[in-house]
This record gives sequence, C-alpha cells and structure tokens, in this order.
Amino acid sequence: MVRLILLGGPGSGRGTQSQNLSQYFEITAISTGSILKEAIGGKSTLGNTAKTYVEKGEWVPDSIMIKFMEERLLERDVENGWILEGYPRTAFQAEELDFLLKRIGQNLPIAIYLEIKESVMLDRCLARAGAEDRTEIIERRIANFQASTIPILEYYDFRGKLLRINGQQSPKQVTRSILNEIKSQIRS
Repeated sequence: MVRLILLGGPGSGRGTQSQNLSQYFEITAISTGSILKEAIGGKSTLGNTAKTYVEKGEWVPDSIMIKFMEERLLERDVENGWILEGYPRTAFQAEELDFLLKRIGQNLPIAIYLEIKESVMLDRCLARAGAEDRTEIIERRIANFQASTIPILEYYDFRGKLLRINGQQSPKQVTRSILNEIKSQIRS
C-alpha cells in the first residue's frame, strides 16, 4: 500500500508527478483544488461554508480542510493507496493530517519534496502563465510557499518520512528518482 504526499512550489511539477505516480502505482491522485471545486459545486453544508471563503479569495480554514480530507480519504477508491497533491500546506495541517490518519487507521505517508530553485519556479510559472498572472503575483505565491514549506519539511524530516528530489530534472528523470527513493525507503 502506497500513500504519498507531494510537496513543491509553484512550477515544481507536482501535478505531473502526481499523474505519473498515480499511473505507476495504480492509486488515486487527490488534488486539494479538485476537492474544493467538487465541494463548492455540491449542495453540502461544508461545501457552502468553504465557498464563502473561496469567493473572497481567502484560504479555507484548516478545520474545514481536514473535514474534507477525512471525507475524501474514507472513499472507496483510495483503499489501496493515494497521493495527496496540494495538501498539507502548513505544518499545522501536516500534524492534523497525521492525527486524522491515525484515527482512520492509515499509516503516515512518505512526503516527497520536489526541490527547485526560486528562479526556476519563476521561469516555469511565467512560461505557462496566463495574461492575468503578473510577475509580482507569481513572486508572492513563491514567497508564500517558501514561508509555509520549511516547517512542513521539518515536520516530515523529523519523522523520517521526507524524501528530497531534484525537481529540476526532466519529468521522466524526476519520476525515476522518486521511484528509486521510494523503493530504497521501503527496503530499509
């Protein structure tokens, strides 16, 4: 059973690696963005609560996000494993996720950090940016990511669950590096 968390900044290739690993391990990739879109489009009370934050451009509170995660991690399609992409975003969320997993009888997953230089993040984001994405906005996203990521990395590193991968390689090389690291982690 494989459970993975993909961490990485804007332009790090999280989405690509999530798809690659999902196909390789034949497990479900879970995107926080997809969970929110689905919930907001539905008729649940939780979804309506989240919608009020999203419409204002605010972060959905941790207490609501962890409820979404619990609902999602109890669905049938993730019984054989999963990959989380876009969650947790803070050390608090990482800790809450850990408590949730213990409560529902799932083990702590491996966290994979796709490391890339800030300049590469900026270049990649600008290369795929739409007209509404200005350099200042992308730089702010990168700064926000950097500020929230260090505590998450420390959280998983302390627990011996963090794999650091060079995200500046080609997508295929990144996938190979991840698979090699996971295999060595499982053997030890």
